[in-house]
Amino acid sequence: MAPPRPAASRRRATPPPEPPSRPGGSPPDAAQDSRAAPPAKRSRRADKTAARRDAILKAALDEFTERGFASARLDDVARRAGIAKGTIYLYFRDKEALFQELITSMLGPLIADLKALPSHDVPVRTALEHLLGLFAKEIYGTPRRHVLRLVMAEGPRFPRLAEFHFRHVAGPAMEAIRTLLARAVERGEIRHRALVDVPQLVVAPGLLAVVWASLFERHMPLDVEAMMRTHLDLLFDRDATP
Repeated sequence: MAPPRPAASRRRATPPPEPPSRPGGSPPDAAQDSRAAPPAKRSRRADKTAARRDAILKAALDEFTERGFASARLDDVARRAGIAKGTIYLYFRDKEALFQELITSMLGPLIADLKALPSHDVPVRTALEHLLGLFAKEIYGTPRRHVLRLVMAEGPRFPRLAEFHFRHVAGPAMEAIRTLLARAVERGEIRHRALVDVPQLVVAPGLLAVVWASLFERHMPLDVEAMMRTHLDLLFDRDATP
């Protein structure tokens, strides 16, 4: 009979310990795997992230429009967007940050266009016609106008929202319009030099249109584009008697 095998030879080799996992349970090279993902996969992931962000913003606009900033709840924004409430916090710190992003995303493109106008060597009236036409079509004629209405309605109660809007929208807009008005005075396009000091007059019809639409549209619809043209005629003295 063969002699018994030594006990040491019957033991199985102990496997090396597993590397520790990172918080959340993913292995330490998970981030490297993500960075090493093919471009097409990264593109799909980026598209999905952007689509979800857009869905949150659309849901937020609907919720704020219906309930106002004070009464709106992130739970209801999440429900409208079809996501868990916690997902919102992956994109926005809180309700205020979400509303600020609405201001930036909804009104930012118009402000960027306005800030570029002084760099174009065209008649100032042409530049302002372009600006007010964009406002009528892209802001007043769309749900984006509710962002302006909400700022006007909620700003006194939530001054940080009004301050954010001024820094990113109203302030830059006034500076660009003041530059255009000063040019118009230098060229003789506008006779009233005092307009340079009150650029708010240029955008006043836009604010009036937003307020009118929210209060009186069903009683007396407003032709915003016709009002804008008449406003510019008055500013530029068209058909005025010398």
